[in-house]
Amino acid sequence: MAEYSVLMSVYYKEKPAYFRSAIQSMLDQTVKTNDFVLVCDGPLTDELEEVISWAQAMIGDMLTIVRIPQNGGLGKALNKGLTRCRNELVARMDTDDVSLPNRCERQLEAFEAHSDISIVSGIVEEFFDDVNTVTARRVLPEKDDEIRKFAKARNPFNHPCVMFKKSAVENAGGYQDMYLLEDYYLWVRMLLNGEKGMNLSCPLIRMRAGLDMYRRRGGIKYIASQKKLFSYMREKKMISSCEYVKNIAMRACSGIVLGKIRYLLYLVLLRK
Repeated sequence: MAEYSVLMSVYYKEKPAYFRSAIQSMLDQTVKTNDFVLVCDGPLTDELEEVISWAQAMIGDMLTIVRIPQNGGLGKALNKGLTRCRNELVARMDTDDVSLPNRCERQLEAFEAHSDISIVSGIVEEFFDDVNTVTARRVLPEKDDEIRKFAKARNPFNHPCVMFKKSAVENAGGYQDMYLLEDYYLWVRMLLNGEKGMNLSCPLIRMRAGLDMYRRRGGIKYIASQKKLFSYMREKKMISSCEYVKNIAMRACSGIVLGKIRYLLYLVLLRK
């Protein structure tokens, strides 16, 4: 089975307890990594630095710490970290989520069985406070042709649990600036490059959700970012003008409602 790198970025607002749990969940994988890349996006709190010291003691030489003097955002941090990943396969991990123990094993099996794919994600299970109490699940289409159709209107991969080929991401230009949509923008460019993807039909990760997460998915800035992305997709003839108008109308309606209402809309219409 192929070796893989873990890519994680942390900044000063993260909660140390969540950060430690996220790292631990990757150390508890049934197939272990031999390369853990942690990007420190700007100065961190003493409490976060304590978690990093703990991780160094746990991981040893397999841990590569990349320090960026000033916070520059997730996309820039991930690009920086990606250059330090030693393996072709890279597993993304956020600092407040919990990977299930067989997550990476299942993804590695998918890459082994399908050598033509470049991106693999799976089902994300959301929770609020208790990791064992799932409140919603984001289930995505599994096959490449279904993924391409789905991508015309919605993000086709679950970024918190994605594993990808480093070379394919780099060939697409890596993560680029697109407010809260850096990952969706990357997947679009990869699909346009002819890369193929797959979503597994099993849960891979528990994602910490809540009203704050849904509040961020609204407002003028977020709507403008979606307009920019769909304009790019229309320019590249990935979507028609009619699909563009439909997408913008739906995002505008979702973006202007209150966070609690948006949460209910996501729960009823976009989650299982």
